[in-house]
Amino acid sequence: MKRIAATLIALSALASPAAAADSVKIGYTRTATDVAIYVADKRGYFKAEGLDVAMINVASASAMLVPMASGDLDAMAGSASAGLFNAANRGLDIRLVASKVTTPKGFASQTLIARKDNFDSGKFAKVADLKGQKIANGSVGTGALGSLNRILRTAGLTLNDVELVNLAFPQMLPALQNGAVAATFPAEPYTTQAVRAGIAAPLMRDEEVYPGHEIASFLYSGKMIRERREVAYKFLKALIRGARDHNDALDDKGFLRGAKADAVIAILNEYTGVGTTDPDFFRSYALAWCDPDGKIGVDSLREDLALFRELGLIEGEASVDKLVDDSLRQRVIAELGAYVKAR
Repeated sequence: MKRIAATLIALSALASPAAAADSVKIGYTRTATDVAIYVADKRGYFKAEGLDVAMINVASASAMLVPMASGDLDAMAGSASAGLFNAANRGLDIRLVASKVTTPKGFASQTLIARKDNFDSGKFAKVADLKGQKIANGSVGTGALGSLNRILRTAGLTLNDVELVNLAFPQMLPALQNGAVAATFPAEPYTTQAVRAGIAAPLMRDEEVYPGHEIASFLYSGKMIRERREVAYKFLKALIRGARDHNDALDDKGFLRGAKADAVIAILNEYTGVGTTDPDFFRSYALAWCDPDGKIGVDSLREDLALFRELGLIEGEASVDKLVDDSLRQRVIAELGAYVKAR
């Protein structure tokens, strides 16, 4: 009888093989604000949804548009850039489905920094000193451009008063050190790494001038939404669970100093590749707000689009409403419930 039972179990296993995991390829720029992706991967939230997720490091969000169009990427973490709006005008089917990071007061995403010796000498000690100088920015027409525009306006300058140099975040600090640029506008953890190493000094944070700015979002290919909607839903649910774990690790001022912070810090150290052994590194700054409900900052998207159009970066018609698809996020929140911080 035992042999018969064992045989039946084996035959049953052959007749009903385990379902293959659904693959999802997401592009990201390996910043600290990709924390939702890291946590969801490390804690098995993707696997729990039956997903096999490939995380593909890309130099900038604009460089992800062609892979999104070709199907080499199913999703991306990046800003709603001028390039994205233009690509949509040319028929590229991409949808912005949830917020990745915003900048409420006290939560900076990017900081304008100058080389420390130039700051200390007074050469580049304030924003006004940057008139006519080179500033390294991620790429043309990204959400960061809206923040940089507002920062320059505090000194009576415009984007036309400086020379923008497009560099990936890891390239910015070497360019600052060798004098190729006067200032850079990196994301975390690169800013804090540079300041703590004595390489740079901060001039102004984006949240000081543009609170609530939708800096970066999660975007899907329209094909994944149409043809694999359940996969798209499950993937977003895992991302939002990751963002919530991150928020659970924060203290009341937004620093990674809460009771659950050590585990999230370990994940950030592993996935961002900062390489520091200092346990206080990720506790030393308040990371930009990774909304635990993924709520999209539509108003700031409209302001950024207006700026892109003013700068002549937009081809033809473009609309935020046509880009945003909030239906999957709303379904996730209906299932998970609105976020309540774990204590």
